Amino acid sequence: MASSTAPTASSTSPVKILTVGSAVGSIRDLFVKIKAIDAKHGKFDCVLCIGDFFGPLKEPGASGDGTDETEQLLNGDIEVPLKCYIMQGENPLPDSVIEKYAKTSGELCKDVFLLNKSGIMTTAHGLRIACLGGIYNSGIYTTAEAPPGFASPFFSTHTVERLLSNTLVKSSSKSQSKDQTYNSLTSILNASSSSQLIDILITNEWPACITQHSSAPLPSQELSSVGATPLDEVIRKVKPRYHFAALGGRPPQFWEREPFVWDDEAGRVSRFVSLGAFGAEATGGKKPRWFYAFSIAPPSPSNPAPARPTNATKNPFTELAPRALKRTLETFEVGENFIWGNVPQPGKRPRTDAPPGEEGKPPPGYKCRRCDSTEHFISTCPERQKPPEGYVCRICNTPGHLVRDCPTRHAVGDTGGRKPRPGYVCRACGSEGHYIEDCPVANAGQRGGERDGGRGRGKRDHKEIGPDECWFCLSNPNLAKHLIVSIGSECYVTLPKGQIIPTQSNAARNNSSIGTVPGGGHVLIVPISHHPTYNTIPTDIAPPILEETDKYKSALRALYAAHNASAVFFEVGRLSAKGGHAHVQAVPVPTSLAGKVEQAFRSQGIDFDGTLEDCQGAGLPDTRRGRSYFRVDLPDGRTLVHLIEEHAPFGVQFGRQVVTDILGIPDRVDWKACMLPEEEDKADVKAFKAAFASFDPSM
Repeated sequence: MASSTAPTASSTSPVKILTVGSAVGSIRDLFVKIKAIDAKHGKFDCVLCIGDFFGPLKEPGASGDGTDETEQLLNGDIEVPLKCYIMQGENPLPDSVIEKYAKTSGELCKDVFLLNKSGIMTTAHGLRIACLGGIYNSGIYTTAEAPPGFASPFFSTHTVERLLSNTLVKSSSKSQSKDQTYNSLTSILNASSSSQLIDILITNEWPACITQHSSAPLPSQELSSVGATPLDEVIRKVKPRYHFAALGGRPPQFWEREPFVWDDEAGRVSRFVSLGAFGAEATGGKKPRWFYAFSIAPPSPSNPAPARPTNATKNPFTELAPRALKRTLETFEVGENFIWGNVPQPGKRPRTDAPPGEEGKPPPGYKCRRCDSTEHFISTCPERQKPPEGYVCRICNTPGHLVRDCPTRHAVGDTGGRKPRPGYVCRACGSEGHYIEDCPVANAGQRGGERDGGRGRGKRDHKEIGPDECWFCLSNPNLAKHLIVSIGSECYVTLPKGQIIPTQSNAARNNSSIGTVPGGGHVLIVPISHHPTYNTIPTDIAPPILEETDKYKSALRALYAAHNASAVFFEVGRLSAKGGHAHVQAVPVPTSLAGKVEQAFRSQGIDFDGTLEDCQGAGLPDTRRGRSYFRVDLPDGRTLVHLIEEHAPFGVQFGRQVVTDILGIPDRVDWKACMLPEEEDKADVKAFKAAFASFDPSM
């Protein structure tokens, strides 16, 4: 039981928080500074690390000497002075960080927690903190098919929708002990609220409206015309009491806006602060401020309504105004105040050193980041309208124009929705002419009447799986990698969980004489790239995948023959709204039983009614693309294919059922009942790999 003296979710005492800017990989030095600040100004309850914590990805092999601070952090070799919450900045996260996040639900090491890209958490004190990680790109924002993960630096409309949806999640029905503390990220994430309001919001990007109605001098004139427009709508909904951002210029500079008020929320006050990067070089003789300490009281009905700050401005998100260029720190007359720092003096006119007729030109020393010109700001750079060298439009895959200027950006597909990018294949029906959200097959079981505008926004019975959820994708951290026996260029071979052939401790309970191949021999051939079935692989990339699949089939036939067995290959190409991952199952059958295979498939389990037909080659004819099917390769080399009618019942374990009947081991139909301990699986893998080595086409 946790100590009852620890703060709880019902506490109303102010919480003291330290917020720091981008570490950009200087993790150890940042923690040393945090420890010093905490000793001098603490005690802080936690630290919020804004922006790019890990920095740009290193070249492959660059961190293999064990000195990389990211690896040291994950291994617990860096002292963490306070409980720290970090986010994704403007770079993809390292693979090792993503893997650790997946395994631990975000706890990278003791007291360091990685927040989800669209994460919401409630702290032990009852504060609600929201995170929108990544950077904004208008083309990617609207065209991404799914929320980009940590391997992508961007966020999309799906990310924002998920964030807003998360703010509405109701509290768990399980009551929390009043003495319970939140010592892991999992327990913190489980504490949620039905209110959409947020106490603290952390983002990389600035909202587009934030500089409106503000007289606070900007550190750079460019910042008056930057920002992510979708973030404006997020703020209108969640109304954060504090909003911290990281990307305030290049390099990031400190800027604190005057507070503003939400009149429709009993005078709720919001404050916006953009932090400089930790360890950034000085600009104009002064390093940007990179940390910000504040106290915030948890929301409570007993707390009085906040007084309206004397320096509050109009709310930039409810009282919109034309965006005008703001004065910068360099052009603002200031007076020095010992307590408050540089304070604008009222009644002063902005100072300018520009000669008559040259107002609006960059200050001395300024260079446009796009073309290195000193004559204009980047916002007016003529090169900004041109794509950089080597740029290829992500929509049409052609050079010469930016995404926003793509002539096919608003093209429609064959069902009226957005036209897919080249190479996209709908996982529900195999069509290349529409996205899955616009697929009539995927939406056949839809509830709730007509879809919203024909754009697939209605509710569907199924959710399409992605590679991070797929049982067979190598990128899934939960994949049973210890079962893999061979990896080629396009496919890999793995023992399944609960193979048909009894081995190890299971062999004693079954007829072990059928297991003539070392390690059992029942394996799966799986394409590395994610496709629901073999006949939905795009035609331009299918040949090498089919060729390598055939090579593995030939190698397995030779291996089985060396152990007096014949190969039976079967595949269920079942299309559904949820999708799947194509794979072929290979099972060795004693040569004495090979002649029974065809009749067994024709007569057992299902009435093919003449639709089972001969089919030659690794793939299926183009006329069958987009159809569900069952396929079996017989020991004599012939192939039989059954085309599954739409909505017709067909058991995914049909092939396994028939093979277990042929082998006389019907108790092996359920793969879950055939699973072995990991140690025994590894022994089978070792035995099979040794026997397969001389046949393996990947060697």
